[in-house]
Amino acid sequence: MSVFVWIETFNGQANSTSWEAVGAAKSLADALATDVTAIVFGDNASTIGAEAGQYGASQAITCEDASLSAFRIEPYSALLTQLVKNHAPAAVVAVGTNHGRELLSSSAADTNSGMLSEALSISVDGETITVVRPAYAGKVLMQMASSTPTKFITIRGRAFAAPIADSASSASVTTVDPALRAD
Repeated sequence: MSVFVWIETFNGQANSTSWEAVGAAKSLADALATDVTAIVFGDNASTIGAEAGQYGASQAITCEDASLSAFRIEPYSALLTQLVKNHAPAAVVAVGTNHGRELLSSSAADTNSGMLSEALSISVDGETITVVRPAYAGKVLMQMASSTPTKFITIRGRAFAAPIADSASSASVTTVDPALRAD
């Protein structure tokens, strides 16, 4: 039971805010006494997956199929949903960008899982994960909780610090086939 973290990419490079998501996932994984698995789709995914190890991921699951070279919700969501069903992670974390929110909410719906959005902080109490998030244009803070087997969590950008890269660390990289093919 790992904590998945989706590494958003553009033109074969990781978006720098994705390392913040790795930091949040690492904190969550430590609280759950488990590890972090980076999920990377698209061009250069294996290299980016290995790079995620420098930020705290112990494993990476990657797919570099042509259908994933640019973000499209159908192939991305189908693959993430398949990975969640096959591996049953405790949580899936991503930065709350347009793509991150769309991907995680789609996969959460496909797996009948709880979705916690715009997290400013994350806490764990047994099987329940609680986040603090802004509401009413940030005028108030509220708590949301989920106790589904897998929880999908988007974090607010800059709410969590990106870990300092450790070039001596690495992640074991596994390559998978896409759930939907371009042909």
